[in-house]
Amino acid sequence: MAIGLRPHKHSAKKTASRLRRQIRVRKKISGTAERPRLVVTKSSRHLFVQVIDDVAGKTLVSASTMEADLRTIEGDKTAKAKKVGELVAERAKGAGIESVVFDRAGNKYHGRVAALADAAREGGLSF
Repeated sequence: MAIGLRPHKHSAKKTASRLRRQIRVRKKISGTAERPRLVVTKSSRHLFVQVIDDVAGKTLVSASTMEADLRTIEGDKTAKAKKVGELVAERAKGAGIESVVFDRAGNKYHGRVAALADAAREGGLSF
């Protein structure tokens, strides 16, 4: 399977570094039907999470801070990330998914990404 990610010629240094980390991680991990890939996409304001079966090319479960019930939650972005982690774990359990492969998409395992992962673990997903 070829990975179609590459740093663009005029990307900022921070973005190019994240893309290099993402490529390095994606060469090693892939989601299957038994153990799909939980990928985190982060913007400056929002967080998006998908559970993906790479063999079938399908998104099985998703959650984000853009959803109406999560937009009304008070607190900082880390608190919202915890709620997204709990929500994706709940939806994954409902879909019959017990364990996943965690893909941080080149982001550092710190702050919102770590909060989301910890909340998903507490929700019953195993990484």
